[in-house]
This record gives sequence, structure tokens and C-alpha cells, in this order.
Amino acid sequence: MNAFDVMMVALKFNEKINQQDHSGLVKLMADDHIFIDYAGEIDSNMKEGWRQFFERYPDYRNIFTSVTVTDDVVVMIGYSTCSNEPRLTGPSIWMARVRGEQVAEWRVTWLDPRN
Repeated sequence: MNAFDVMMVALKFNEKINQQDHSGLVKLMADDHIFIDYAGEIDSNMKEGWRQFFERYPDYRNIFTSVTVTDDVVVMIGYSTCSNEPRLTGPSIWMARVRGEQVAEWRVTWLDPRN
């Protein structure tokens, strides 16, 4: 895949998060997909994890201000918003490792020292 296609897979994945489109998100997850949170905790069961996240945080959104691609890795810088959980609001960096037309790894790093 070229850099544009790799970037579009990651952006589409985030679009599904922002839309809280669980079934669309699951289709974009590789079978061995992992999520790595701000604390470095690895979750390999995010098919269910995203469903629970969407139920808890119905207005959570990621907004990117910068996107770069190197090989199969997309780095997105921006911020998230969430009205009912202040810890989920603020500047962050996301990293997606893309394999084919799916995301094999989604990692988030919070930049806000309050978190």
C-alpha cells in the first residue's frame, strides 16, 4: 500500500470511532488487533471494549491537527473531547499500525499532564 492508502485506513478507523459505529470499526480491526492505552496497558479484546467505551462515553471524539505516515505507521496529533469524562479531553498523539486494509494496532498517548 502507498502512504496515502495507509493514512486513509487510519483516518477511516478514527471516523468510525467518532461516529461510534461499532460494526464499521470491527470491520477495520485486524484479527489480532491490539489497543494500547496511555498507561501502556495492552487490550487485545477491543471488539467488545469499543462497545463498552461507546456506551460510557457517547460524545467522545478525536480531532487530528497533523497526520504523518512512515511505511505502515500513521501518527496523528490532535485532541479528544468528551463532556462526561474530563480525563478524556485534551491533547493526544495516536499511532496506528496498518496491515492491508485494517488496523493491527491503535495506541493513544495523552499529552495533558492532568491525565
